[in-house]
Amino acid sequence: MRTEPSPGTLPAREHLPAGHAGTPVLDVVIPVYNEEKDLQPCVFRLHEHLSRTFPYAFRITVADNASTDTTPLVAARLAAELPEVRSYRLEQKGRGRALRTVWSASDAPVLAYMDVDLSTDLNALLPLVAPLISGHSDLAIGSRLARSSRVVRGAKREFISRTYNLILRGSLQARFSDAQCGFKAIRRDVAQVLLPLVEDTGWFFDTEMLVLAERAGLRIHEVPVDWVDDPDSTVHIVKTATDDLKGVWRVGRALATGSLTLDRLARPFGDDPRDREISGVPKGLARQLIGFAVVGVLSTLFYLVLYSGFRTFSGSQTANALALLVSAVANTAANRRLTFGVRGKGGAVRHQAQGLVVFGIGLALTSGSLAALNAATTEPAHATELAVLIVANLAATVLRFLLFRAWVFPDRHDASPSTVVAAHTPAMPNVPNVPPTVPAGPASPVYATTPQSPYGTQSLYGTADVPHDHQTWGDSTMQMQPVHPNDHDPRDAR
Repeated sequence: MRTEPSPGTLPAREHLPAGHAGTPVLDVVIPVYNEEKDLQPCVFRLHEHLSRTFPYAFRITVADNASTDTTPLVAARLAAELPEVRSYRLEQKGRGRALRTVWSASDAPVLAYMDVDLSTDLNALLPLVAPLISGHSDLAIGSRLARSSRVVRGAKREFISRTYNLILRGSLQARFSDAQCGFKAIRRDVAQVLLPLVEDTGWFFDTEMLVLAERAGLRIHEVPVDWVDDPDSTVHIVKTATDDLKGVWRVGRALATGSLTLDRLARPFGDDPRDREISGVPKGLARQLIGFAVVGVLSTLFYLVLYSGFRTFSGSQTANALALLVSAVANTAANRRLTFGVRGKGGAVRHQAQGLVVFGIGLALTSGSLAALNAATTEPAHATELAVLIVANLAATVLRFLLFRAWVFPDRHDASPSTVVAAHTPAMPNVPNVPPTVPAGPASPVYATTPQSPYGTQSLYGTADVPHDHQTWGDSTMQMQPVHPNDHDPRDAR
């Protein structure tokens, strides 16, 4: 059982200390585009709800996606009126771009977002973020498809939503129930490592983030919600559905080829000392045995089908060699990806070459069994040949697993360098609307007030040398700073 973190993995989740602090615990982002009518009542309602019910310091961030109406003016007025509200303007559209930009710059340990129409009942907000604050989960989503959810919307949108989630389950093996609900939250330390892997900048951003998180083994908490459809929604269903299907194909292809480095998102076990170190049990043995057994059963069936086909036009030895060769290549590839978790193309040729050596040992066992059978009887029945081959393959399978584990795919995590932790500098608590300092590096994002902006709001979009969507993100683990109960924010009147 692999219980310790490998290099680049996330730190163990910890419960955030209770009490007020200079840094808000929760940052709720509201991405908007031409929402001059709905923005003010949305922010007032959300602010009142959080002030009345949320036990931690919070912030509300309006992320303007290049609106062409008076939405930036409304956002700036709200930020000036309410101390807990900030406004950022991006000069390019895209909900995913807005969330990634603001989340990446936020200093709050828990990040959330919701749609401006507030279709989701706000009573679900605290249950949404509570598992993240407690350290139990990495991400949280509202689900309109849970059994206890209450949803009011038209048949068309209901059909599209359920069809889309069925596509995700069938194509990407997604286990979460609702990818499109505009009501989600994520821990900042997870976002710092996960968001650089998410390519989409539009509506598919949510789905891609959830699929990658789930494939990496992160814990996703689902909250049943009460949801009322907004009849004035400006979402273009056909275009959004087309873009989503393109995203499903892109992510599915990336997962199939192993081009995503999801290993660095793995979480160690919790606080129980029994989970941290178990002596006498090789790391990952139980999981590898199960994976190897499943691949072995499928490979054996594949081998028998090939042998039966080759046997129709060749002798038993030739048919066995051909069937074993083809199935061995497929077996090595499957075990490489599924059993031992090796992703990417690096070392694939060497692994196949070593797999062929293992194949040679299996060939010697099975060929020797057939030779012994032919020596015992001149014309053995086909069923007898298959029985002998099954027994020989079982013996070869045990030896193959031992060779794979010890020689072809050895566990080298213990010899890897230690985890690199990137420090995080919190925002200045006494200066409103000052974004957090981002560690300098190649193509580091520049977050500053833009005097040229006619709205007087801040622009998070842009970098020193490279546009935001083309910047290079380095592998890093963000260690969440503890929240000190005694550090009071002078702006917080609660």
